[in-house]
Amino acid sequence: MSFAKKTVQSLGCAGKRVLMRVDFNVPTKNGEVTDASRIEAAMPTIRYLLQKGARLVLCSHLGRPKGGPEPRYSMKPVHAKLERLLRMNVAWADDCVGPAAEAASRALTDGQVLLVENLRFHAEEEQNDPAFAEALAKLGDMYVNDAFGTAHRAHASTEGVTHFLKPCVAGFLMQKELEYLGGALENPKRPFVAVLGGAKISGKIDVITALLGKVDRLLIGGAMMFTFYKAQGKATGRSLVEDDRLDMARQVLAEAAAKGVDLVLPVDMIASMAPDGTAAGLDRDIADIAQNEMGVDIGPLTQKLFAAKLADAKTVVWNGPMGIFEVQAFAAGTMGVANAIALLKDKGAVTVVGGGDSVAAVQQSGLAEKFSHLSTGGGASLEFLEGKVLPGVAALDDEGK
Repeated sequence: MSFAKKTVQSLGCAGKRVLMRVDFNVPTKNGEVTDASRIEAAMPTIRYLLQKGARLVLCSHLGRPKGGPEPRYSMKPVHAKLERLLRMNVAWADDCVGPAAEAASRALTDGQVLLVENLRFHAEEEQNDPAFAEALAKLGDMYVNDAFGTAHRAHASTEGVTHFLKPCVAGFLMQKELEYLGGALENPKRPFVAVLGGAKISGKIDVITALLGKVDRLLIGGAMMFTFYKAQGKATGRSLVEDDRLDMARQVLAEAAAKGVDLVLPVDMIASMAPDGTAAGLDRDIADIAQNEMGVDIGPLTQKLFAAKLADAKTVVWNGPMGIFEVQAFAAGTMGVANAIALLKDKGAVTVVGGGDSVAAVQQSGLAEKFSHLSTGGGASLEFLEGKVLPGVAALDDEGK
């Protein structure tokens, strides 16, 4: 899959209807958007197209409606928020396909914008139904995808619609994701260090396998470290272990050794009797975990070790927390890694955080500006790192064609 895609800057869009897929899947409460960061992330592309005189039609999903309209998943709160952010009137359509939506799109004049109702109010959206994709395509003359978070799904609005509209290009947010994630994988400055955390080795095995052929060092934290320890015959107490993945863990250790990759496991941990923070967390050497304890975070010695392994890195990809970071008492390891990586950007390193929990941790730490790129796509960034083809990306026009 080529990461070099045509972008909105190649569009002659003045006076044209531009159908733009955005990721406005935002949390709402009592009819209000409670976190607008995804809407704000699309603003550079939206403003650029409006300045160029495009007639902009925005479409998105919100939540998981069961294949039909559900009032609690209406895009109406997003519409209100969008008007406030753009400081202008935004047209509205009660459906995303059909005569009324088409009429609303044709009523737009240059520099105006229309938001249509939730794509997933139609089951055909997730089925990538060609007839639905064709109906959606009637709202535009050309297509822009700025929704990296949904690019790993072949849906009507991300893949199907590209068969009926030309050109099909990336928005600035999509372009940034491809630049940073693609750059890290295709042509990393070295040393290239990957930091992987999270609960389960099964969820990350494809990423680990894909990265083993590319990285110089692989630092592993989170509960999945215990599957590696058990694979080595070490005590794990009541920690989360995937017994059916022990062979897989042994295979990863052997492969890392064969490829000369420095695979680094924690040397100490915070152990506790209760994962919810109601029991104290104690620093333990890896060998000293008690039978009734579980590992809930990496320990202070490991934080220092990881910081040392990161110190000279020129490319860093981080996916997954180091412990149960949502419990304040067990967040130190994740925050320690965030601090260590945050020092690198000013030294000329490219630092990319992919995936919901790690991005949330960086935002919590207040260090977001100290990272080159925080990916907006949890599942999409994970699949990208696994080397999988993302249908929503593959469907866009290649640069130079």
